[in-house]
Amino acid sequence: MNRFPFSYLISRVAAVSAMSALAAFTLPATAQTAGSNVLNIGWFHLYTDDSSTPLTRTSPSPQTTFAGSGASVGNADTLGFAYTRFITDNFALTLDAGVPPKFKLDGAGTLASRGQLGTAKQWSPAIVAKWFFGAAEDKWRPFVGLGVTHVWYTDVKLNSSLTNLTTGQYPGGATGSTSANLSSSWAPVANAGVTYKLDDKWSINFSLSYIPLKTDAEIIGRNAAGTVITRHTTSLTLDPYVSFLSVGYKF
Repeated sequence: MNRFPFSYLISRVAAVSAMSALAAFTLPATAQTAGSNVLNIGWFHLYTDDSSTPLTRTSPSPQTTFAGSGASVGNADTLGFAYTRFITDNFALTLDAGVPPKFKLDGAGTLASRGQLGTAKQWSPAIVAKWFFGAAEDKWRPFVGLGVTHVWYTDVKLNSSLTNLTTGQYPGGATGSTSANLSSSWAPVANAGVTYKLDDKWSINFSLSYIPLKTDAEIIGRNAAGTVITRHTTSLTLDPYVSFLSVGYKF
């Protein structure tokens, strides 16, 4: 009976193992495949293409519009996070969130001389469906996306310059206060960007989003006793462009 020497068998196993290890190193590293999760941390920059309607007093009667008045919403920066789940190698869902940025509201038109009118923090988490082009192992992967965001505001603070304008001429208004209600809303999100894969786990990402966004503001003036004495309204269009530069980790 012919027998293979034991030393020959060991040498063949070693050769096969070596070839398998070499193949593992020479195959392209996979990333962003179906079932992958990617966490991104980076910086949001919000550039507002803003406009506003004139400030209008709705109470007390008669209704009066401050002709030529307006407001300007400044740009903002904040820390951002994104969680992406790949459903297939090309289709993914992303949840965007971040530290609420603080926007500054400045007077414009006939209100420009009053300077900063107030500040507010904006919350706008979004979910975006994305299509990634190319193959999962590609270094560069451009993508496009479409989604929705829910926007609301907190920590709305109005400066004394606006208080003087809206309540100063009424009894007790000069020592009174003002507050504002900003409407919440749902808005669509259009998104495009690119991912550059550093290795199987890490990547660098850049994206740009556009959100057609409008909010209605009601400014409520109270006298020193806390009684409502005036109401004013205006509408603010923000339409922000949001850039996001981040580092991603796949797990």
